[in-house]
Amino acid sequence: MLELAGVTKQVGAELHINDVSLKMERGSLNILLGSTLSGKTSLMRLVAGLDRPTSGNILIDGKSVVGVQVRRRNVAMVYQQFINYPGFTVYENIASPMRLAGVDEKTLDKRVREAAELLKLTDYLDRTPLYLSGGQQQRTAIARALVKEAELVLLDEPLANLDYKLREELRVELPRIFSETGAILVYATTEPYEALMLGGHTATLFEGQVTQFGRTIDVYKQPADLTTAKIFSDPPLNIAKVDKTEAGLIYGTQKLGEAMQGLPNDSYTVAIRPHHVSLSRNDRYSVRTIATVVSSEISGSETFIHVETEQDRWVLLTHGVHRVTTGDVIEMFLDPSRYYVFNSTGALVRSPVQISETA
Repeated sequence: MLELAGVTKQVGAELHINDVSLKMERGSLNILLGSTLSGKTSLMRLVAGLDRPTSGNILIDGKSVVGVQVRRRNVAMVYQQFINYPGFTVYENIASPMRLAGVDEKTLDKRVREAAELLKLTDYLDRTPLYLSGGQQQRTAIARALVKEAELVLLDEPLANLDYKLREELRVELPRIFSETGAILVYATTEPYEALMLGGHTATLFEGQVTQFGRTIDVYKQPADLTTAKIFSDPPLNIAKVDKTEAGLIYGTQKLGEAMQGLPNDSYTVAIRPHHVSLSRNDRYSVRTIATVVSSEISGSETFIHVETEQDRWVLLTHGVHRVTTGDVIEMFLDPSRYYVFNSTGALVRSPVQISETA
């Protein structure tokens, strides 16, 4: 088990990592989800031993590894910006950690070729990195991490430079392969969609702090606070500052539904995911609101419509092609059972999970 206990990293006056405590089991997939500069890479460097925490402890199977040199740890790390040995062929790049470990030639060759087949590198084993594309070089770095059979594998946005088809394949294959080795897999990403595709457990990061850690689907469905909900939403959450009164949820001059039972009259933040906004009314999507179109993006099977309400910029995601013009005033319909409601401190006080298991 990998355990981080109150880990803090300060550089000058800046806190890069702030009091992080996590436990990750062997054979588990653990995702670090956050925007650029949220602390994902800094945390990975601490875990790998490339940096030392200012305070706190890092333990593997109960033993502190703070101060233990990287070369004495059984760790493999792959960055978004691939790192390969320029004078080695692809074969020798992949084989390099096994040669250092003294693996026999027959086993080494078998593992290199299996990794090359998985990463679609078989035709490039005799080439040096100079004659590879960026995606091929990144796959070489991943293959090298794979054959090392490390007890701790750190992948820092490893699929960002790959084409769509291969990314989708590896999102399925990599967690399965690494889990079979019993390794602790830590995978950093900026994409909520990727975290959901991978599954496992997710830690959401914001300004060097972990805001929540748990099963990925649970963190997505039941964010503990508004910060976590924002981290785990792409496109961004639609936010409405409302006042709850006896008359209902008041948003500017509009009403976003009846007063919710069990919530005292107060000011709240209502958050609505873009795919929970509809252009048509039905029994569920019954709350009408109006907005002005700012822009739209048609992706083929879906349309993103960016609008301005009285107070905020929202985006709605609809299936199919919907042609709208900038400046159009449109009706949108909301399902109150899909609302996330946060109090003045940002803590979650009501979620769709409590109302609908399909939220």
